Amino acid sequence: MTLVQPDAYGQGVEAQPKPVQAEPDAGRYRLTIEEGPNGFVYKTLDRVTGEVIRQLPREEVVKMSASPTYGAGEVIKTKV
Repeated sequence: MTLVQPDAYGQGVEAQPKPVQAEPDAGRYRLTIEEGPNGFVYKTLDRVTGEVIRQLPREEVVKMSASPTYGAGEVIKTKV
């Protein structure tokens, strides 16, 4: 792939793309997708320690939405 960028005089010059450098720890993490009670739960796990680095939606939201008393829109207060 060749990129064309203008030089100081407005003329097009070919620029070589820079190679993408992967982070040294990139292979350390694993993305898992699990089916939860009300949709999917996405987790980023550390392969070495097994620790959950990030989860969407957060665990508290998953627990709250699984509750029989939970109703849509109860995450934020909408009534004055």
